[in-house]
Amino acid sequence: MSTLSAPKNLTRNVLIGMAAGVAVASAFYYGQSMISDSVYLGIQNYVFNLGGQVFKNLLMLVVVPLVFFSLVTGISSLSNMVKLGSIALKTVGLYLFTTAIAVTFALIFGWAFGLSGEGVPMGEYDEKALTYCIPGMASNSIYCTVLNIFPNNIFGAFIQNNMLGIVFISILFGIALNLTDDLTGGFSKTFEKLNTVFIKIVLIIISYAPIGVFCLMGSYVMSKGLNIFGDLAQYVLLLIFVLIFHLVFTYSLILKLFANLNPITFFKKMKNVILFAFSTSSSAATIPITLKTVTDDLGVKKDVSSFVVPVGATINMDGTAIMQGLATMFVASVALYDLTLVDYMQIVLLAIIASIGTAAVPSAGIITLTLILGSLGLGLDAIGLILAVDRILDMLRTSINVCGDAAVACVVANSEDMLDKNIFNK
Repeated sequence: MSTLSAPKNLTRNVLIGMAAGVAVASAFYYGQSMISDSVYLGIQNYVFNLGGQVFKNLLMLVVVPLVFFSLVTGISSLSNMVKLGSIALKTVGLYLFTTAIAVTFALIFGWAFGLSGEGVPMGEYDEKALTYCIPGMASNSIYCTVLNIFPNNIFGAFIQNNMLGIVFISILFGIALNLTDDLTGGFSKTFEKLNTVFIKIVLIIISYAPIGVFCLMGSYVMSKGLNIFGDLAQYVLLLIFVLIFHLVFTYSLILKLFANLNPITFFKKMKNVILFAFSTSSSAATIPITLKTVTDDLGVKKDVSSFVVPVGATINMDGTAIMQGLATMFVASVALYDLTLVDYMQIVLLAIIASIGTAAVPSAGIITLTLILGSLGLGLDAIGLILAVDRILDMLRTSINVCGDAAVACVVANSEDMLDKNIFNK
């Protein structure tokens, strides 16, 4: 039976592909004097560049349908949440609030530490990708940003790859489906099935990531040599720092501020869940152990935990939002594009919206990252570098996500007088 899980040994195979790409390309790059220019360019263009471009095309292939079906499915499922009243509103509100804080921290720290990928040999910003506004209007202006959110043609938004418009259409369609599901004979189930199909397509494409990473890393090294890793190191270290900062600061703050709970006690009881999430790299796979810990060790009543935790696995993607914020800044600097205040606001908004449509499977955040990049007219040239280290960082991001699920469950339960503090403090 087919399953929606990442291919076995994907992390190991991606690392092997990365190492092999670096090794083979380095041999050619530092041995150029021993081979002819035509051979060198032939290998660079028809092996590494072509293979890498094919992999990037495959990633782009599924972006629009995945975003559409994921968001429609996510929004249409909110009908059940409304019936749960205040618990649902508090849960969704807190999840989106922490996601907004997460991506804002990412952008602030990225700006403060001067995150840059200028040394990476990539193409420049493509303003033509954002020409679906009006003649003479700067494509990154507030005017055009607002117009792109509200397209005048449904099919035009999809054809022009207008990601802001596609997100709006998806939300509108999801709400309409929500309100008419009884009249349409449960039509939302069809979208759930289609969403499952496209998630499976994503996993099939990701299964070829080792080959894609091999080609992409080879392409980078043959362009610049091993110097690219100095540019990538800043991104990796900054991402780890922001993830840990968000974990310790934000979750401690909301636990103490909104529920007067001891964060140290919380993290001690969550250690096994964190380790399990780190090893599986999947919020969905961690749901059973998260539920058990939240209910038995943290004292959250089952009526709350059985709702908040599964919902969190679907829409709480703080770690992914942090990655998307920093990755977008990194790619923008690679493309020599200066982000404006409007761009930063757009990144925050799309990261929050994308969290609803991000599947709770390994590396799904890479696919939704292309949503944000596309909305800013940024290409996928640097995404191979990000993908090369993503599997390891994804394990850490997942740990952050499940901690957020548990923290929100505690806060919501406390506000509804459904938290046993004796169990929590035991």
